[in-house]
Amino acid sequence: MGAVHWPRRAIWRRQPRLRSPSLAIIPIRRAGDPVLREKARRVRSVDSSIHKLIEDMWETMYDAPGVGLAAPQIGISLRVIVIDVPDHEPIALLNPEIVKRSGERQVDEGCLSVPGFRGEITRSVKVVAQGTDPLTGKLVRVRAEDDLMAEALEHEIDHINGILYIDYLPGPEALIPMSDAPEVNR
Repeated sequence: MGAVHWPRRAIWRRQPRLRSPSLAIIPIRRAGDPVLREKARRVRSVDSSIHKLIEDMWETMYDAPGVGLAAPQIGISLRVIVIDVPDHEPIALLNPEIVKRSGERQVDEGCLSVPGFRGEITRSVKVVAQGTDPLTGKLVRVRAEDDLMAEALEHEIDHINGILYIDYLPGPEALIPMSDAPEVNR
């Protein structure tokens, strides 16, 4: 099964006049917001409201700027994620889950919902995720190995399960401040 990919949206940032007035940049919820700790609800059917949600998520993610976003991060408790990382096509998935993972590696991770900080956590080397492609309605698999896509798949799927990367840290003292992070200066 191959994933159908969403077109790149980076052009919006270079040419703002192409941005649709119907798209919204939605405030990103921060750690401490209860919606980030809920197990998100499954998407039961794909309609125009789901497509609008995904478009708003792309717009919000690129504006942040980030490489992935889960619907709970904008206050919507649904199992929807979007990811756009270098060397991969952008993807949107409904009801995604990790179906296989192997190996361990240390990664330096951050999150738009924990602005201004990063932390070193353990993530898998190989990840296989499965979810519904919102354009086709078909079940697709996404495979990634030892790269940002593998990390982003685990990170965003954690979000829809009510887990933040900071949960993998030994304590708050393990958070490393990032004074130059773009989201800190907002």
